[in-house]
Amino acid sequence: MKIVIDDKIPFIQGVFEPYAETVYLPGGAIDADTVREADALIIRTRTACDAALLPGSRVRIIATATIGYDHIDTNYCRRAGIEVATAAGCNARGVLQWVCAALEALDVRPEGTTLGIVGVGHVGEAVRQTAEEAGFDVICCDPPRVRRGEAGTERFVALEELLERADAVTVHVPLDETTREMASEAFFAGAKRGMVFLNSSRGEVVHETALKEALRSGRVSRAALDVWPHEPLIDKELLALSSIATPHVAGYSLQGKAMGTALAVRAVAAFLGLPIADDWYPAEAPKRHPRTGLTWEEITTGMAQHYDIRADDAALRAAPERFEELRGNYRFRPEFF
Repeated sequence: MKIVIDDKIPFIQGVFEPYAETVYLPGGAIDADTVREADALIIRTRTACDAALLPGSRVRIIATATIGYDHIDTNYCRRAGIEVATAAGCNARGVLQWVCAALEALDVRPEGTTLGIVGVGHVGEAVRQTAEEAGFDVICCDPPRVRRGEAGTERFVALEELLERADAVTVHVPLDETTREMASEAFFAGAKRGMVFLNSSRGEVVHETALKEALRSGRVSRAALDVWPHEPLIDKELLALSSIATPHVAGYSLQGKAMGTALAVRAVAAFLGLPIADDWYPAEAPKRHPRTGLTWEEITTGMAQHYDIRADDAALRAAPERFEELRGNYRFRPEFF
């Protein structure tokens, strides 16, 4: 039995070695030759799992230690009988804390501020709950959830209404054909003038030229971006126009990365019938103990002690060509609420 693993996934070395041949490689170096004899892949976003990688292989399961899965051709996998497992929700609180850090750095406070959340899954829901408790006026938009008639969506609004009303908008949608370049020229044209824009979902959700024009014109007053079109080759002009810029690390909390690894390990172990506990979690990482009901003052006071988003911003601006290195060697920050 052979398992191929992205070498940037933390806490995983030694877990599968008693049961299988394990190969660790950079995500971008995992190719068709590598996976031909593999039974399982454990990856991140840098490995495209599609018809260029998988034909002729014996891969039966792909586990991604990420919440997003746009790097996996799920239709191909379905046809090929390959199981796909994601780590949905693993980094929700890490991203929540990035959002709070970005809002604080941009001097966006709850008083008199309407915060619009586009996409209310694991991350968006965590942002909604915390923002409401902290005193923001929160409005939400998630058309797929509304169409499914899910509980709690009765007060959700259409995207057009959210953009008209929101002083700040944070985006938490998956990348698919319905969301690709969703933040378009029409999106920004319909926004409240001077809107603050945050994106920590996927870079391709944003039409790059439209956002740059919105920033130049003042339609968007400030932007905090963690994800970028064409990563890792990010647009220098967009970087300069952004107020906060980080190298796709919003979800890089210690507990979030540990849980992403844990969910991938559990999925592969269960699928392959390996004797690894179904609640396995890396012993090296402290478990999360979420705190709710915090005031904005409590959140920002904790922020000063635990996360300096401007340090991440400064590192990226100093060397944008090192985007992948900054991301790959990032020191995971502990969750503090």
